[in-house]
Amino acid sequence: MKLTIGAKAILMGALIAALVIPGTAWTARAQQEGPQQPASQQPEPVTPPTSTNGGQQKGQQQPPSQPTTSISVQSTLVDVDAVVTDQDGNLVTGLQKENFRVFDNGQPQQIANFAPTEAPLTTVILLEYSARFYGYFGAQGAYWADGFLQNLKPQDWVALKTFDLRTSLRQDFTQDKREVDQALRELGFPGFHESVLFDALYETLDQLRDVRGKKSILIIATGFDTFSKHNLDQMLNRLKETEVTIFCVGMAEALDLYSPQGASLGYLQAKNQLETFSRMTGGYAFFPRFQGEMPGIFNTVATYLRGQYTLVFSPSTPADGRYHKLQVEVVDEDGNPMELANKKGKKKKVVVSARTGYMAPTSTTGY
Repeated sequence: MKLTIGAKAILMGALIAALVIPGTAWTARAQQEGPQQPASQQPEPVTPPTSTNGGQQKGQQQPPSQPTTSISVQSTLVDVDAVVTDQDGNLVTGLQKENFRVFDNGQPQQIANFAPTEAPLTTVILLEYSARFYGYFGAQGAYWADGFLQNLKPQDWVALKTFDLRTSLRQDFTQDKREVDQALRELGFPGFHESVLFDALYETLDQLRDVRGKKSILIIATGFDTFSKHNLDQMLNRLKETEVTIFCVGMAEALDLYSPQGASLGYLQAKNQLETFSRMTGGYAFFPRFQGEMPGIFNTVATYLRGQYTLVFSPSTPADGRYHKLQVEVVDEDGNPMELANKKGKKKKVVVSARTGYMAPTSTTGY
């Protein structure tokens, strides 16, 4: 059955009614959909694509073979993926090595390697599927996730995970998008009212640590976290260590659209969390209010990932085990900040999105 949730209009009515009720404390319910894993256990692990066939199950697809482009503590080099757009969000292509400037803690760095990145994508769709708000946002997110598949190419890899009180692997990495589509169609009504966003993201980043390829996570969620073992500070510290690009699609912008009081402070915090996850990792966050926005958003996500430039440099400062802030700038042939005309014909600086920093190893381990 297609995930349109036939009673969508009824659910929306229930949503609107729920939004005006003061107090938004969601508690876990004991009801389960058959035998489920206790919350204290670890979630099902993602079996990531690897560079070898060792341990590969019979019938499993050949994994991606492209080299990883990541910040590595085992190398003397730091890799930074950057997306360059104009003020209207249009991708800027055709840039050369000479157009980029990289700063490590404010110090200019020599770019040792440069290339547009055209490797196949390796993406985890991380979908909130909780029963909060009568399950409306969970059903909506599943419908949206299905739309993202249309923007993937045959060589791309995709996996599907959901989270409520716990995380669940619904479909491991595959190049057959029909398998993910089928997994989305088989989702029943969410079993719990909780949302462990921090735990789900933290664990997914750990599971992607040794995965090869251009790695990214597409989070489709409200942005609320109600029951995670990890807190926000721990989540942000983990993001400082990752090379995974995170894109977020916020599902709950309708809270501001339909609630007479407008968006609550809790939602504004949830929205800010999604924006921070994306900004720190060089991705983007989107907050659509209308269904018609979704095709353009998912096309943008895929286009930005394919349009990244990879910049490689060897840090000029010794390894100190600290977090180093990164800054990437784009200049014209004269060395001035690059400007492009916007829709009104006025020249504006281009927009560069790249991870905001990296964790340097200690001097004893070296890069």
